[in-house]
Amino acid sequence: MNRILEPSLKKISKEEETIAAISTPFGESGIGIVRLSGQLSETIAKRIFKPKKDLPFLISHQFHYGEIIDPQNGMTVDEVLLVLMRAPKTYTREDIVEIHCHGGYFVLQKVLELTLREGARLAEPGEFTKRAFLNGRIDLTQAEAVIDLIKAKTIKGLEIANQQLRGMIFKEINSIKERLIEHLILMEAHIDFPEEDIDPIHLGEIEDDFKKIIQKLDQWISSFEEGRVFREGISCAIVGKTNVGKSSLLNVLLKEDRAIVTPIPGTTRDVIEEVLNIHGIPVRLIDTAGLRKANDFLELEGQRRARQRLKDADLILLMIDGSRPLDQDDKDIFQEVKEKRKIIIINKIDLPKKIDFNDLKRELLEEEEEIVQISALKNEGIEVLKRSIYNSIIHKDIKINSENLILSNIRHKTLLSMVKENLSDGLKGLRDGIPLEFIVFDIRSSLDCLGELVGETTTEEVLNRIFEQFCIGK
Repeated sequence: MNRILEPSLKKISKEEETIAAISTPFGESGIGIVRLSGQLSETIAKRIFKPKKDLPFLISHQFHYGEIIDPQNGMTVDEVLLVLMRAPKTYTREDIVEIHCHGGYFVLQKVLELTLREGARLAEPGEFTKRAFLNGRIDLTQAEAVIDLIKAKTIKGLEIANQQLRGMIFKEINSIKERLIEHLILMEAHIDFPEEDIDPIHLGEIEDDFKKIIQKLDQWISSFEEGRVFREGISCAIVGKTNVGKSSLLNVLLKEDRAIVTPIPGTTRDVIEEVLNIHGIPVRLIDTAGLRKANDFLELEGQRRARQRLKDADLILLMIDGSRPLDQDDKDIFQEVKEKRKIIIINKIDLPKKIDFNDLKRELLEEEEEIVQISALKNEGIEVLKRSIYNSIIHKDIKINSENLILSNIRHKTLLSMVKENLSDGLKGLRDGIPLEFIVFDIRSSLDCLGELVGETTTEEVLNRIFEQFCIGK
């Protein structure tokens, strides 16, 4: 009998096939996990797993100690712990088997190879989570939160992902949907059965409810920019002329000697990038080559790359040497970054001050721009600089809790903006006294957007775009 079709001979869909993948990162580690999901999971496990203690059957949600055996030659592959989790109390709401092996690359590949040979197929990126969504265990916003959780770079990013994973967006959206459906049912009843004895429509109450929903949508939409920063971080370029202390600042912020520091101008020839957590924000620090007239091809190429990073950076740290007067190089660099959001950093305050602050303000400073004085060498003023970087991006301290929803996903923002637009049209229509049919259309359009947000009406193309961001095995 063809093993792939066991235990049923009927043709099954792709979503019903048993899938397998390595669920831990590649490399050497103490433990590595091969995961299966689908109706053949237990059957495959029994073919390749030999328990140390004879058991009449595998007990669900308990670990079993034994060995993985190649059925073709009886060779032992690894000593493992195996856990079977029977549906529906599993991540995918399907039968799941996890094989906890030693974490060597070859061992995991061999175990995966056996599961595929015995009837599973290799899982696609994010397919375990996609099945959890398709089987109704989680909504689409929770599925998206899984990838955010995996990729979180800071505690606040983790908190926002967990807020979403707990279903906060779904609960809020569901509450709005229920209110809109109540209004829709009453309006359609009056349209379809105008002569029946139906509860009257209180348009003033509907107006008030629309206004409350729009106000809440406004709060969520306005949280997006800051939520996105906590989720994705920002790029921050350190710029200035040669030998002002850019590499020293990078090293002191990272608390390690990442960049070479010498008194020789032009030491940094290439762009150096590192990620730093500044008060919960992932900040990608970019140390660039000093901007001046290049002396050779390597320095010219370094400056070309530096200028490209300047163009893409979210924030500029413009460094000036406080132990020297402003010169034309400083002024030329300022002109290059004049339109960018920036913080002016006066470095080398441990040395006698030669810079003229009146000249600095007159020549370089815009009204809202901030000056921070530091000594990268002596580690002075660095905490003030970190706070300034934070304040230049986040305009208030965000408190992430069960009552304060923070958006960090552009798909969510786009759909909620469409809902707001539809309800604003409906509100205007109510005030202008237009026929109820037009208000009904606005409500239905809003419900369609809310359904797409949580995955009730989402297209296959959108689903594929979301889940292809996942790693294989999750």
